[in-house]
Amino acid sequence: MSEIDPRAAVSPRARLGPHVRVGPYAVIGDDVELGEECVVHPHAWLGGPARLGRKNVFFPFCAIGGDPQDLTYRGEPTRLEAGDANEFREYVTVNRGTVKGGGVTRLGSQNLLMAYSHVGHDSALGDRVLLVNGATLAGHVTMEDDSTLGAFCPVHQFCRIGRHAYVAAYTVITQDVPPFAKVVAPRETRCYGVNKIGLERHGFSPERIAAIEQAFRLLLRSKLNTTQALEKMRETLPSSPDVEELVGFIGKAERGITK
Repeated sequence: MSEIDPRAAVSPRARLGPHVRVGPYAVIGDDVELGEECVVHPHAWLGGPARLGRKNVFFPFCAIGGDPQDLTYRGEPTRLEAGDANEFREYVTVNRGTVKGGGVTRLGSQNLLMAYSHVGHDSALGDRVLLVNGATLAGHVTMEDDSTLGAFCPVHQFCRIGRHAYVAAYTVITQDVPPFAKVVAPRETRCYGVNKIGLERHGFSPERIAAIEQAFRLLLRSKLNTTQALEKMRETLPSSPDVEELVGFIGKAERGITK
């Protein structure tokens, strides 16, 4: 059985799995589906349509599943989908999708969205993504698995942040960030090389990291332009799934690459 505080407001059209806990003054709206063992803290607000998986935790004053902040939105039915074991901290906002953007905002599992962070309409987060306090995703942004967006970082719409990338605090992102990179903007936004510490923490072997570092040396320090660097990687570097992922990511960039 679920534990719902009598002071909470839960729509009769909401569907709650077993062992869900809902605190006082929390609001769960129409067409919200919560998986088992979710925790909705006091004053949290959940709107729908939204399908939220197991063991998600919603902290006070978060607003999850609200209307998209898009001037063309006219009340069409759009939705939010999230996996399991995500944490939505205080004052986090996550908006549903828009029809023109596919109609859905998607989050994977085990993501941590820290206080005041925002996920805009039609964005997509993978698994184990970290949004630090005040990080802001415009609409249509993609963050791949194990990526980190530092405090107060805004990301321009339609940008992508690759797997295991680390974006340091106060960095403005207007172009795609390659996988495995660390990006910081003390004066201008630049890529300073491989996110080595993050890769080590995720179990990358020294050999895998060395191969990625070779690719980044060609990309950042060889005085070749991006197209030439990609050709050089293909011609000179041993076959590696990580390098192939990097090359493929850069090859699909529509807004250029942070270098």
